[in-house]
Amino acid sequence: MFRTRLLSGIVLVAAALVLIISGGYLLLAGLFAVSVIGLFELYRVFHIEKSLLGMVGYLAVLVYYINLGIPFIPEKEIFVLGFLILTMAVYVLKFPQYKADQVFAGFTGVFYVAVMLSCIYQTRIMAVGAYIVWLIFLASWGSDTCAYCVGVLIGKHKMAPKLSPKKSVEGAFGGVLGAALLTMLYGWIFREQMNLATEDIFILAAISAIGAIISMIGDLAASAVKRNYAIKDYGKIIPGHGGILDRFDSVIFTAPMLYYLARFLIR
Repeated sequence: MFRTRLLSGIVLVAAALVLIISGGYLLLAGLFAVSVIGLFELYRVFHIEKSLLGMVGYLAVLVYYINLGIPFIPEKEIFVLGFLILTMAVYVLKFPQYKADQVFAGFTGVFYVAVMLSCIYQTRIMAVGAYIVWLIFLASWGSDTCAYCVGVLIGKHKMAPKLSPKKSVEGAFGGVLGAALLTMLYGWIFREQMNLATEDIFILAAISAIGAIISMIGDLAASAVKRNYAIKDYGKIIPGHGGILDRFDSVIFTAPMLYYLARFLIR
């Protein structure tokens, strides 16, 4: 199992490297594919993955990503309201085929998975976004690795025993500190390319530390859904890791937080 997990993790990291370094439409297409698969996994929990309601969600993701690449919707509110009206139309016209929780999952799932993940692309196209975008993964996957190591070594106090019994308070602190330190090292290495002063590196470290906290919320939120619906993993597409949502649960929350903090704090 460890070997399988390690190999699939290497492949996943390699794919992320190719997509993010390339950027542009290749990254956008890759995120679209990841979003659709992740949304399919979420919809499967609510048994709407192959239904008309699910198809409306997949269509919304397609429209949203096309608009990111070639803007044609003048205001985001038009997309949100149009998608909501179409979702409720399916609910009404197919009544009583769908339960209310399925309808709300169909609607919110698009924002939870696709819209939040799209912030990786939106970060990448920022000024110096080619460097800033990696903070998303330092704050999520980096902090997760540091939290695991610290938790194994000195973890004693359970952070959320009912949701994730193996996570500890000590591990959480280790994850936050690890993300900040990794970001400081990253910022120092690429300080010339990013035109960073010393205080800017500390700002980036603070952003990553906040991102690490948010990533834990994302991780636990995904675990809460699995607990509610008595499932072990969202899928099996990534051997040893589970589904897209099992691997990207923390990234989903970290990406929008880091994108907006970077927009307002980095000049």
